[in-house]
Amino acid sequence: MTTRIGSALCALVFAGASTMAVADDAGKQLYMENCASCHGATGVGDGDMAEFMSVHVPDLTTIAQRNDGVFPTLEIAHIIDGRTGVRLRGHGSEMPIWGMEFTDAPSMEGDLSGIYAARGRVLSVVYYLESLQK
Repeated sequence: MTTRIGSALCALVFAGASTMAVADDAGKQLYMENCASCHGATGVGDGDMAEFMSVHVPDLTTIAQRNDGVFPTLEIAHIIDGRTGVRLRGHGSEMPIWGMEFTDAPSMEGDLSGIYAARGRVLSVVYYLESLQK
């Protein structure tokens, strides 16, 4: 299983700019459908629902700025996925656990395709957020 995950990630990394463009397009679509209502269409935290949140909705365009100019890809993926302890540091409890939301129901016992689909969707959103950095 670990080998399949590693192979998939390596293939994505070595596939080149065209794969990244596809990931950005998918990430933008997922972001607009699932994140923009709180974080805003441009990621600055001014979505229609932001004023109703009990926690501050962060400006997602300054993630790299807040991390000494480095976009923390893995940490952001964990925050969005939400199934690890990192999520609790990243934002309040109002943000959905997207790793669960993005998982398709497995078609049979032992089928991990839903988990891989969720990881791909999370990674697409991460790449899109990276493209929004100031």
